[in-house]
Parts: sequence; C-alpha cells; structure tokens
Amino acid sequence: ILWWSPDPRWVLAPAEVRISRSLGKRLKRGEFNLTCDRAFADVVRACAEPRSGADVTWINPAMQRAYLRLHQAELAHSFEVWRETELVGGLYGVGIGQVFFGESMFHRMTDASKVAFVRGCQKLNNWGYRLIDCQVHTAHLESLGAHQIPRAEFVRALNALCDAPVTEEAWRETST
Repeated sequence: ILWWSPDPRWVLAPAEVRISRSLGKRLKRGEFNLTCDRAFADVVRACAEPRSGADVTWINPAMQRAYLRLHQAELAHSFEVWRETELVGGLYGVGIGQVFFGESMFHRMTDASKVAFVRGCQKLNNWGYRLIDCQVHTAHLESLGAHQIPRAEFVRALNALCDAPVTEEAWRETST
C-alpha cells in the first residue's frame, strides 16, 4: 500500500465533527443502522466501484486484497450504514494508535456516507481516537468539519498519537 503525504493535510478531530441541521434531523429519524466491521469486504468493493465520470478507481483488486489482509490483522476497519437489510453507505480506513486513516467512502442513498462519517466519528471519539486523517480536501469533508494543517504539524501529530492506546471496546461493538 502506498502512502501519500500531501502538504497541507486535511484532518479532523472526531470530537469536532459538524452535523448540519438537516443531517441532524435525518439522524434523529432513526432510518439508518450503523455497524462496525460487519461487512468490511462489501464496503471496500462498493468504494472500488468507479464514480460517475470515471471508468477506473485507485482501489484495484490488488489494493482490495491488501486492505482485506489489513482487516484480518485487525488494522483496517469499516463503518457500514444499513437501511433495513440493504447496505446503503459506508467507509473504511486503517486504525493505528489514536489515529484513523480514512481511505474511502461510498453512498447508494442520499446522506448515507455522511451518516457513516458522523456516527463513525462519534464512535471513534468514544473509543479514544483523537485524529482522523482525511488526506485531501473535499467539500463534503470540509462541510463535516475537516480542516487543513501543514504536513510538519501532521507528522508531529502522528508521532504523538500512533503509539497511544485506544479503549479495549474499540471495534468490539457490532451495531448501534
């Protein structure tokens, strides 16, 4: 797996995730169920589907196999969003210490990836994660509270947080 280190880096402290009024209302309606690590391979496959306007994706079969191996080693994790029994959104990434490196997200229903991100942030915060690496800017992530920091500051944060422990409950819950 390649690691890109852009400057600046886009990050978010899980405790600082922003929830818009409309998304907050949608969350309160309870139409979605969030699970953790229940359908990791399905989330990676969904994220690997080409987006509109593109025929290829960086998540090729070799990358998918690599992330599945990281998941088997309990390093890569997913949040899945379900509407009844249908997987409608999710995200996956790699957890090292108190840092969650977000890799990709998808949605098959409006707001489903936002639900995965917001509810995932709440879980990560409860488990002791202190930083989410969003990597690069997207308007979607910025609307949820992501901001840029210089690479030097990002590297300092990694040095401080990658060896720090999270709670034993992290990734043990299967649904909420």
